Amino acid sequence: MGSIQERNILVEKVCQIYDKISKLETLKPSKDVDTLFSQLVLTCIPPSSVNILTLPKDIQEIRSKLIRLCGEAEGHLEAHFSTLLATFQNPLHHLDVFPYYSNYLKLSRLEYDILSEHCSAQSWPPNRVAFVGSGPLPLTSIVLASYHLKETTFHNYDIDSLANSMASCLVAPDPDLSRRMIFHTTDIMDVTDELKTYDVIFLAALVGMDIVEKLKVVQHLAAYMTPGSILMLRSAHGARAFLYPVVDPQDLRGFEVLSVFHPDDDVINSVVISRKSPMNSNIPHKHHHHQLGINESIIPSSCKYCEFQMFNNPLNHMIEELAVDE
Repeated sequence: MGSIQERNILVEKVCQIYDKISKLETLKPSKDVDTLFSQLVLTCIPPSSVNILTLPKDIQEIRSKLIRLCGEAEGHLEAHFSTLLATFQNPLHHLDVFPYYSNYLKLSRLEYDILSEHCSAQSWPPNRVAFVGSGPLPLTSIVLASYHLKETTFHNYDIDSLANSMASCLVAPDPDLSRRMIFHTTDIMDVTDELKTYDVIFLAALVGMDIVEKLKVVQHLAAYMTPGSILMLRSAHGARAFLYPVVDPQDLRGFEVLSVFHPDDDVINSVVISRKSPMNSNIPHKHHHHQLGINESIIPSSCKYCEFQMFNNPLNHMIEELAVDE
């Protein structure tokens, strides 16, 4: 009975925060925006047994709207800090001004470890990696290229030309990354044979904001990726599903799911790694759980990013950090 009451309290609080966020004039970084999203994350991040599928239809609709609002706010936040970083002579030397940089370090390390565990010796390290939905602040690609995959070429795809232009400005002064980071302005649904050339493809959480959109992209990738290549997806678990779309491993047709990892710290996104099946055969999915503290239950649910974000630092703290680094 207690758990039901706890879930009801959580859902009610999320709905109250959603109501306030939906009334904001803008989702660009500000004290009000940051405060509300901080409250939302702090509400959703603790372990929870809430099952999104069992929630009433009106709550499901609020969740869908809330995920899109989170995505919009993250986009503004990344653009804001990408612009600020571009004012430095060497932007990549100042990435820690971004309030959630340490979270990206954790997530990228986690994804690197999972990736290295499931790649064969012959295919390691990967030669060519694609990141779909890289945005104006492509921190995952930057961190992986800088610290983990130092010989790999990263092809970053985004439908927004301005986002790619901003991202290119960040890596242009760096002689190494400017050579290994390539930016493509295109809809990934228009990319076909090029997808066969990648050893690993990362799909950002904001690419496909619901189950239908997400699976259209996944099915397109399944049609053109080379058998044996790796697809890395970001998902969400428990109450964190109010913040991000959820990928049900059983929906990844054309792929063999190798591992699903649900963090229980301030890294919000779950990680799903899968391998392109031979000739689109329907190989049964094997749900092997990574051993780094995984929650053993996988809740099937509707399917960003975008990248994961946490809104847990007030804006004035961001400004203070920038002032110190300048």
